[in-house]
Amino acid sequence: MRVQTLGRFKKVIIQPGEYFVSGEATTISTLLGSCVAACLFDPVGRIIGMNHFMLSNRRYSSDLPIHISEAGRYGIHAMELLINDMLKRGAQRKYLKAKAFGGASFIKKTPGSDNFTCVGEANCRFIREFLSNDGIPLLSYDLGGDKGRVVHFSNGDFAVHVRKLDRQKSESLATRDHECWLRTIEMQEQTLLIPELWL
Repeated sequence: MRVQTLGRFKKVIIQPGEYFVSGEATTISTLLGSCVAACLFDPVGRIIGMNHFMLSNRRYSSDLPIHISEAGRYGIHAMELLINDMLKRGAQRKYLKAKAFGGASFIKKTPGSDNFTCVGEANCRFIREFLSNDGIPLLSYDLGGDKGRVVHFSNGDFAVHVRKLDRQKSESLATRDHECWLRTIEMQEQTLLIPELWL
């Protein structure tokens, strides 16, 4: 986990297997491939959290119930750590809302070619099923596909900024990410100054 600061604002970059929770003016960022990041927030308590869960196996049987697969076991653990930490910091489960990202599949698969699911597909299936079973509304998502993503999640307006990774472009990704963070800070400043936007 890396932390960058700019004045009173903080950007936390999480790595695979990590999560972070905050009730302050914070942007949480991560880089995703086949992994999934769940971005949870309580708009009343103004608590946000993001995790980044990764798996080691490349494929899973399509017939295997997701909750007993490695994806399910690890995913449940990652989600419970995130939710429990948010609740400790004052979030209420009844107000939790979610956005989810990632789950890219980089191996080309012919439909119907076998009975196996790639890790990215298993992660996408898991996060949808977990949130549905837990009664946490999934407000927006960008799951699947064949491109990695850089994700920035802010507690100013609970927006998530996603950038798809394109290997063909040579522009400075670090510069673009820094500019995105600066725009997020501006939005946080505006939101924090107008209490009626908090709900």
